Amino acid sequence: MFVTIRLFARLREMAGGAELRRDLPDGATARSAWDALVAEFPEFEDYSKAVSCAVNEEYARMTAPLSDGDEVAFLPPVSGG
Repeated sequence: MFVTIRLFARLREMAGGAELRRDLPDGATARSAWDALVAEFPEFEDYSKAVSCAVNEEYARMTAPLSDGDEVAFLPPVSGG
């Protein structure tokens, strides 16, 4: 199944783009998508414990199942004031 992965802030900079399209196996979850990104971009590992995700523009847990055509977004923690 194909999903669109959107990256924000530092993740976007590290990947060199805001949007990726990836083929994931049936039964994949948001965590599966994240793990695929970490395999492709090892520096993402630093964000694994703090990254937030959204599926189809709604905040979701990393255990959220994905379907063909879904959009999953990963948002690193943001600091500032």
